[in-house]
Amino acid sequence: MYKCILLKPNTNLENKVLKKKFINVCDPLISKEAKKYVNECIETEWISSSGKFLNMFEEKWARYCGAEEGIAVTNGTSALQVAFKSLNLKSGDEVIMPSFTIISCALAIIEAGAKPVLVDCYPDNWCMNIKEVEKKISSKTKAILVVHMFGHPVEMKRIKKLVKKHNLFLIEDAAEAHGAMYENKKVGSFGDLACFSFYANKLITTGEGGMVVSNNKILAKRVRSLRNLSFRSDRRFYHTELGYNYRLTNMQAALGISQIKNIEKHVLIKRRNTNTYNEILKDMELPLRLPTERNNVRSVFWMYGIIIKNKFFKADYLAKKLFELGIETRPLFLGMHQQPVLKNMKLFRNQRFPITEELADFGLYLPSGLKLKKSDIRNVCKAVKKVFDEYK
Repeated sequence: MYKCILLKPNTNLENKVLKKKFINVCDPLISKEAKKYVNECIETEWISSSGKFLNMFEEKWARYCGAEEGIAVTNGTSALQVAFKSLNLKSGDEVIMPSFTIISCALAIIEAGAKPVLVDCYPDNWCMNIKEVEKKISSKTKAILVVHMFGHPVEMKRIKKLVKKHNLFLIEDAAEAHGAMYENKKVGSFGDLACFSFYANKLITTGEGGMVVSNNKILAKRVRSLRNLSFRSDRRFYHTELGYNYRLTNMQAALGISQIKNIEKHVLIKRRNTNTYNEILKDMELPLRLPTERNNVRSVFWMYGIIIKNKFFKADYLAKKLFELGIETRPLFLGMHQQPVLKNMKLFRNQRFPITEELADFGLYLPSGLKLKKSDIRNVCKAVKKVFDEYK
């Protein structure tokens, strides 16, 4: 379960919070059918990285996304790692990516031997700013990594024109955007490779897990080899390059099969929860910027993120007060240009990305799980209003 209450033991705050119903930031929705499939793995003893559910999971998820190939891996980070390793990038090569994202994106590019080049994001959908992408393309650019942020797709038509014009690789990070669509086409079907995460807070989950999907058979074959220690088919334990042990288990895939069957239901729940939050919070007239959706997309609103307007107070203050009221939240991403580990590597010196910095300082996401009830949403909104009213 994706439940995490971060408290020091034996504190007054812990006793206060645990006496009331605590609203978790995200709970997964597991069907009864999942137990049947997982039990089959146990009964047949196909519990490791082989079995019928693995092939089914790869095929069904790839087909759902509009891709021909699916390669299951251990998590979303490993999906990015094998994807970028498959491109044969060299020292000095550059990959353009958003600053506003999780560090896995920069990690995979750096580990592949290339240099990440950052752009800022839009203030409404938090996706990478395409004008900035265009300005950053140089003779060293080899790929663009788009991140479909918080369930909202990037403007893929403009990106596709850029990659075609400059002969670049296109990688999609769709970890937060299961089932999201751009102009009636699902994310994961646009890039040379697309990476997914199936962590417990995603729209479908295998606990931990990920997948790379592709319509490029050559790259898919290479990714499949890299995730399995680059074993050769002609000779066992004979390796001509270094790969990874990133195999998903049959048990995880069994859980994934049950989740795929309910993906459209999960998308509907996320969209409905967002509409409920928006209606209630708009009526409260609080200084908040709420999630929006552009006309040509279907966002799946992975998490319900809000931005505190007018620098009323910072997001960490709101998070602390909501926690005291029994409500768990999460901060938004800290930009890559602000990450201490990347600064120590002398990356992104003196770079500023104002929108990314605003999101990090004044943004957080509220409870957004698939089990969230309308009454829970009302209670969260009341608590948010209470914090603002008391601050005044």
